[in-house]
Amino acid sequence: MKKKMIILSLLLFCFFSLAASSSLAVERTQFPDDFLFGTSTSSFQVEGSLEGGKGVSNWDVFTHIPGTISDGSNADVADDHYNHFREDIDLMHSLGVNSYRFSLAWTRIIPKGRFGGINPEGIAFYNDLIDALLQKGIQPFVTLHHFEIPQELEERYASWLSSHIIEDFAYYAEVCFTAFGDRVKYWTTFNEPNTFLKFGYLNGRWTPRRCSPPYGHCEAGDSETEPYIAGHNLILSHAAATDIYRKKFQAAQGGKIGIVISPNWYEPLRNTSEDLSAVQRLLASDVGWFLDPIIFGNYPAEMRQLLRSRLPNFSSEEKDQLLKTKLDFIGINHYSTVYAKDCISSPCSVDPFNGNMLATASGTRDGLLIGPRTGMPNFFVVPYGIEKIIMYVKDRYNNIPMYITENGYAQNDVGTKEELVNDIERVQFLHNYLPYVNNAMRKGADVRGYFMWSFLDNFEWSMGYTKRFGIVYVDYETMERTPKLSAQWYREFLSGKKMVTAKKRHGQYMSW
Repeated sequence: MKKKMIILSLLLFCFFSLAASSSLAVERTQFPDDFLFGTSTSSFQVEGSLEGGKGVSNWDVFTHIPGTISDGSNADVADDHYNHFREDIDLMHSLGVNSYRFSLAWTRIIPKGRFGGINPEGIAFYNDLIDALLQKGIQPFVTLHHFEIPQELEERYASWLSSHIIEDFAYYAEVCFTAFGDRVKYWTTFNEPNTFLKFGYLNGRWTPRRCSPPYGHCEAGDSETEPYIAGHNLILSHAAATDIYRKKFQAAQGGKIGIVISPNWYEPLRNTSEDLSAVQRLLASDVGWFLDPIIFGNYPAEMRQLLRSRLPNFSSEEKDQLLKTKLDFIGINHYSTVYAKDCISSPCSVDPFNGNMLATASGTRDGLLIGPRTGMPNFFVVPYGIEKIIMYVKDRYNNIPMYITENGYAQNDVGTKEELVNDIERVQFLHNYLPYVNNAMRKGADVRGYFMWSFLDNFEWSMGYTKRFGIVYVDYETMERTPKLSAQWYREFLSGKKMVTAKKRHGQYMSW
């Protein structure tokens, strides 16, 4: 009997080992031929250069305030993509990507919003960028707003806290559709509104630094209401821009328009009804806060029940416009999975990012991490989380087409260049996350693209240059670009090679 048990145990071990090893295999042929595989950046993080008629943005001002950026840096130069974009496109082309997601700098196109003229040099720069991409067979995937706005609008009417921003954003969007829409087939209105509104208006860690205790200590602001006022105006701005695109441009230009959200996946800290409810509230705050009004015409019940009058109301006319315009696809930026703990039934310390949902998020349970840490303190490697968030969005929104618009691994800017270029952890991250994207597709999720964050190491907002997300190393002194091991891995994956596993060997990765 004992011998039989040993044999059975060995057979089970072999079975599960084979199952585990087969699940590690990932190859390009598992995805449709027309699937978009690309990389991502944003204008403020890579472009640099105040030349060419560019106006001053809110982030230009913010980064020059002492104490706001962890390493005291700014993005005046960043990666100097403004002067290196042709070299960068050649690098992208060498990888074999078929799309590039980037954002337009509002201040490079319209330096002062409606209160100033259109900048022809800015239009020319983005025309050159778009044309150079298309010449290499790379589809532009363009974001209109990635956190930065003209400082003029902040000073005139407090930007997102005023409904005046709707007219300004609609005007800016129409200028962009007119100038670039004949070649751009993928548009997103906003990148991660759930992120920048919380950091800007809930805890005050980003511009415009508005908050109130216990979430933060700012000179002005109201953490209980202002994130939702700003979010309301942003949703209506999305609707206004989308309405213009639908009525004036889409039929002739043949493009699509969507919005990008940034959700974690959440696991309950304990298997209790309270923590399961906390999971739903945090998902609603990450996802439904913006997608529910756009798709269903109102805020999610999970938020309305909790926030009540703090959430603004949509008029019948606004609901009608939202429901008519909606969106063509959903962009998902996903980086981490964490635990959710309920703070209604038992007191919690204030979570400066999620506190208004009366829940707190953590990467540990009983002293154990949910997954390996990355260079970002609140980002953990939990590959199955990307499949779960895709399926959540699929089920909640009737399988509207989705693109993974960002997914990536953060390195701390510590060590030698050689050590940072040999980024085996990022190779393993990509190798482990992509199969879960494919799993979701096999289960019926209409995912149509995957974009790595990021193409280049860059300026990482309030953390400056202390984090490196790029698959291409950037020497910030010389602006020399050096592809990392992850870039080599991506090139071989896109060329059709079957990527089975990855190990560091003599500074290189081996796959077989």
